[in-house]
Amino acid sequence: MAARIEHTTTSGTFSLDGQTHEVDNNVWVIGDDRECVVIDAPHDAEEIRRLVGQRAVLAILATHAHDDHVRVAPELARLVGAPVFLHPDDLVLWQLTHPDREPDRGLTDGQVVGVAGTGLQVLHTPGHAPGAVCLYAADLGVVFTGDTLFSGGPGATGRSYSDYTTIVESIRDRLLTLPDETVVHPGHGPSTTIGTEKPDLSR
Repeated sequence: MAARIEHTTTSGTFSLDGQTHEVDNNVWVIGDDRECVVIDAPHDAEEIRRLVGQRAVLAILATHAHDDHVRVAPELARLVGAPVFLHPDDLVLWQLTHPDREPDRGLTDGQVVGVAGTGLQVLHTPGHAPGAVCLYAADLGVVFTGDTLFSGGPGATGRSYSDYTTIVESIRDRLLTLPDETVVHPGHGPSTTIGTEKPDLSR
């Protein structure tokens, strides 16, 4: 059975630099009837477990470590018996939320995480956060971009550990080189395509 993509939205808060905002986060699950991986663990571990069901969860993949993407990662890891993966450059942000619990494994640029016959290639795309990654599934024609690229442009860079020039370079060098028809599934808001976003970002 081919891998499929499932989705839910959870609601909560994002806090950094002394400010807190209400946010809705996308959670993406990729797999088949037997196994899956979860991309991001924002606000509600039970909602994510409901989506996963009885499947074996091979990994919880964090696109970056802002608290609205990893807040329930340790709880979800405990509930489903899965390791949490994070790029090491984002440990400084992870520790703001989870000072007493390290991620289980690192993510590295070019690494491929396999699930249900599909490979998710890790693309290190710093800018929104130093360890931000996107996950590209070429055979499914999709890329999961976290907060690096949204429908309408790049993720925010006005807070600590972020940089506008860096995120634009990441998008140009790592994402706009993907096929135009590649579907972009972001961490917030609606999906888009690389071709749709390219005109405003390739200059």
